[in-house]
Amino acid sequence: MSASYPLVRNLYAFSTRFGVSSSPSRVGSSPSSASNRLISSCILVFYICCFVYFWDASPGAQAPDALYADRANIASARQAADLWGAELARNPQAFDAAWKLARADYWLGGHAPEAERRRFLEQGIDAGRKATALQPTRPEGHFWIAANMGALAESFGLRQGLKYRKTIKDELETVLRVAPLFGDRSADRALGRWYFKVPSLFGGSHKLAEEHLRASLTAKPTSTASHYFLAEVLIDDGRKAEARAELQAVLDAPLDPDWTPEDNDFKAKARRLLTTLK
Repeated sequence: MSASYPLVRNLYAFSTRFGVSSSPSRVGSSPSSASNRLISSCILVFYICCFVYFWDASPGAQAPDALYADRANIASARQAADLWGAELARNPQAFDAAWKLARADYWLGGHAPEAERRRFLEQGIDAGRKATALQPTRPEGHFWIAANMGALAESFGLRQGLKYRKTIKDELETVLRVAPLFGDRSADRALGRWYFKVPSLFGGSHKLAEEHLRASLTAKPTSTASHYFLAEVLIDDGRKAEARAELQAVLDAPLDPDWTPEDNDFKAKARRLLTTLK
């Protein structure tokens, strides 16, 4: 943080302006001179800490929420995750930092270089668990635990899927219980994905997948994720005409300002999938 140096360098002028001198006019002129020097030193340290704090929060230092909004730039997503991680390390009671870190790790787990993805998803699970420990009746931690576990299950083979299968479902059902409308029925959207991806032997069901996905669309009819996931279910069931309509809905949907990177991802996937439907 080299830019903070000029601020520290000018502390003498700052302190004397507020009635604090860094050196008495006559050193040793009274028994209290040593005490005065000690007080001055303590105040100097206090000002340094204040300057560093306010420099970190200055307009030149982007807040993690702003960095996360620019998550299509992976460097910004990393910075946001680092800042939330640092906040959580400083204050283990920081609920918002915990669940936002879990959310950022989920994004990085799907977009960082392949070699790093598993680590991010595992960190996201850990951050989500910290959030649920702090606020068990809030949906955010439960949802992002499930999201990170689901990404691990989809990306790293059957063993991961079996390991997390029950926990993912339990966490999503918790979200439905405590806040069913959270994230435009995001838990329904994710459960629809769960019922589609899990083999029927272990509880999967295309019927329940479709029901949950359509339930999510009642909250947000333009959800690119819900339309895309529903298209996959319909394709697997041989309902290609309906699937094409769902994929077209993905392409026609307006970009959500809060979820533009995700919308763009699903639009790209929908274009590719449409070319395979004959």
